[in-house]
Amino acid sequence: MKDYKWLYVCVMLLIAGNIFAAADGRNDQSKQGPDKKRVKLFNGKNLSGWKVVGTEKWYVDKGELVCESGPDKGYGYLATDKYYKNFDMTAQFKQEAEGNSGIFFRSTFEGTKVTGWQVEVAPPNHDTGGIYESYGREWLVKIPEEKEKILKYGDWNTMRIRVEGDRVQTWLNGQPMVDLTDEKIGRGEGSIALQIHDGGGIKVRWKNLVLEEL
Repeated sequence: MKDYKWLYVCVMLLIAGNIFAAADGRNDQSKQGPDKKRVKLFNGKNLSGWKVVGTEKWYVDKGELVCESGPDKGYGYLATDKYYKNFDMTAQFKQEAEGNSGIFFRSTFEGTKVTGWQVEVAPPNHDTGGIYESYGREWLVKIPEEKEKILKYGDWNTMRIRVEGDRVQTWLNGQPMVDLTDEKIGRGEGSIALQIHDGGGIKVRWKNLVLEEL
């Protein structure tokens, strides 16, 4: 009789273990769900998933994406093939030369004329993290002077951009920069694009461009 009791206990423990394992599996799936929406925009090898707009230089060096002014010293863009409406994106950048760059969102192109909005990437005291509307209202939000010191010029910085509906938020190196609600932005559709400003003398390195669709 005692043998049967031990057998019964073993069977019950085995059943309980399977139930807990199944529950853990469900929990793991719920944790992994959002990760399935995360996209690496840059693969560290080539420009797959992007299209070059203009004649300026875009190339891969040491696993990093480099934008650099070319002989024409004109505007240049590197735009995603895919449109992204609502997203939370992070990108690391390092400025190796004076000059203006940026990250556009919900943007479309006619030649090098862009319709959309830019999160500024610029030299010190020039509003990195602010929001600019090209060929439109121009500056929507500039950065207050006390936040200009957040930029680490010549070193790696992390920009985070969250766009959902008509709200745009930006962070630079973990510090909040902009929180803007705008109806026109809410109606926008288009690509994410990195920029080379005109005038020459620009060189910026990019890496870890990761986006989560919302």
